[in-house]
Amino acid sequence: MMYHYKDCGLRGVWLANGFRTISTDYGRATAIENVEGLHRVIARTIAVEKPRLSGGEFRFLRKELGLTQTALAEWFGNDSQTIALWERGRKRVPQWADRLIRQLVLETQGRNQRLLDLIESLATKHDGTAADRLVFEERPRKGWVSRAA
Repeated sequence: MMYHYKDCGLRGVWLANGFRTISTDYGRATAIENVEGLHRVIARTIAVEKPRLSGGEFRFLRKELGLTQTALAEWFGNDSQTIALWERGRKRVPQWADRLIRQLVLETQGRNQRLLDLIESLATKHDGTAADRLVFEERPRKGWVSRAA
């Protein structure tokens, strides 16, 4: 049985394992092993696999970078309202911002992927071809990994 992990703010994230159901004073809850590691692999998977970032994915990556909308707007030379519009899907994330936030995430994770290589890789992917469901599993001694949906 897989768990639909909605708490990350993304619709299509499923966990194959690495979670358990527990009883609390308030009822049943789901405990997830190594949430920080899970979020790192979700961010890395989004950064290298998705052909075009949705507003929600952009927001997830921004939060993984530990940035507010205001801080990111200052970095990008925009205002925070513009970032908010991208994240809510009211305006499409411009391709330059899409590429730049991916690179920032990969660099903060120590994945010194060259920007040119990332752009070339993404150029071969087409909108609509990426899976709507991202599946992750936790492996002993390896931590969270992405697997084919």
